[in-house]
Amino acid sequence: LKRKGVLPPVCHPVRSRTPHVLSFPHPPGDGIRRLGNWNIPSPTISPLLAIPSRRAHSRTAMGTFPPLLLLAFLAVVSSSVGAAPDATAVVSRIAFGSCANQSAPQPIWDAVAGFDPQVFIWLGDNVYGDNKRPFRVFGKERTVGPWKNVPRFYPSTEDELRGKYELAKAQPGYAKLKEKAQVIGTWDDHDYGLNDAGKEFSGKVFTQRLMLDFLDEAEDSPRYNNTTSQVILLDTRYHRDPLLSDGTILGDPQWQWLERELHGPPSEITIIGSSIQVVSNLSAVTGPLFYVESWARFPRERERLFRLIDSSKRNGVIFISGDVHFGEIARFDCGAEYPLYDITSSGLTQSVENAVPAVFRPLMRFLALVTPTTMRVLSPNCRYKSCSYGQPNFGAIEIDWNAVPQQIKLELRDVQGHFVHRVEFPISELHPSDVYAAKKQAHGFQRYCTLEIELPWLTRYKLALLFFGTTAGFFIVMVLLVFTCLSTGKKCKRE
Repeated sequence: LKRKGVLPPVCHPVRSRTPHVLSFPHPPGDGIRRLGNWNIPSPTISPLLAIPSRRAHSRTAMGTFPPLLLLAFLAVVSSSVGAAPDATAVVSRIAFGSCANQSAPQPIWDAVAGFDPQVFIWLGDNVYGDNKRPFRVFGKERTVGPWKNVPRFYPSTEDELRGKYELAKAQPGYAKLKEKAQVIGTWDDHDYGLNDAGKEFSGKVFTQRLMLDFLDEAEDSPRYNNTTSQVILLDTRYHRDPLLSDGTILGDPQWQWLERELHGPPSEITIIGSSIQVVSNLSAVTGPLFYVESWARFPRERERLFRLIDSSKRNGVIFISGDVHFGEIARFDCGAEYPLYDITSSGLTQSVENAVPAVFRPLMRFLALVTPTTMRVLSPNCRYKSCSYGQPNFGAIEIDWNAVPQQIKLELRDVQGHFVHRVEFPISELHPSDVYAAKKQAHGFQRYCTLEIELPWLTRYKLALLFFGTTAGFFIVMVLLVFTCLSTGKKCKRE
């Protein structure tokens, strides 16, 4: 892809293949430029948009653009220094992942490179840029529990965060991947700067700059201002309202941009990257034990997203997401007139099973199995176990444009590169159908349609009931044991 020069924002036909550009939001009035294109089969070409450059940032101080409007749209297009993809090549292999601790071993990069992707997409927590205090339930500084008086997480300085990015870039496996694949990405909370942070975070300006540096964008790179359309990466941080507010995730300007994109020229496949899960609502079935971030925590925003996709009549929308430290494939059949898949890959190093001693991992798998779910895709590969995967993983999308009919394969792969979960189907299944339109009108329980919050009370809170029931049972057994010992001791003394 070109790194110099400015091309006018016009569309040119490319014989039987038409270019699709990676599109991201841009501030009104900022320059529009064009780079080389990736191609997929499609009857039309999408227009180009731009994201703010560093020069645009400097204009903000002079009042050209409102600061939050300009900086709201951090979604990054990056080209690797050593990679030079063929502008006429058809993109058929895409890998993606999230949650990579820069201080941890990262053997999974060999498996990602072995998949031979043309594009790799970062989905957030690309580094763990914030700092974490020790786990303390008691004492002067309590960092966990309802009585905590000190936040567990706190931001890094700019120099600290820069050092963490440098450590991540020095990973040899990642460097090898960058030699053969284009790398793009968005951010989540830990590389945004603070765990679970939203628009209130004050350090987002310098964390934005460091993230762009991590993706190898030179300060004068035209790619700060250029995008092409096929993958849409959303910024779920810069304008996100506080959790439990049921406010906004994207902010109005980003919504307006997304509406223009989805109502624009059609494409066979549109991948929407979100750092947090779109389809699954784990918090609805794990509360009050714990909660995770997701679009479902902002139900009006998620419903607006589904309505937008439905009204756009756009074929082939697929979500990819990260954040939760396990992998799964979910689908929602009642959001549009075809199934909306959400492939969650998390994480490249961080995983729920590796967070506990090995002796407790079977327990983690059992809890994953009994956790209620209505959206997780079931398959013969996980008939007798959970269809989530709690070890390090990455996501893979493979498209066979030459098959009749054309096929798409959505996978989760482990650290060895073997698939652990897979769905495969004709691309035509991601076209509007009367079957799914009718399903939206039906009543009663429907897998892939009934929301988790609509489950019966006993089903929805099965995990909490199991936890509190087990805890209560253990407590009762201990009380009875102590009572028995005391009674036996008194009896022995009397004798």
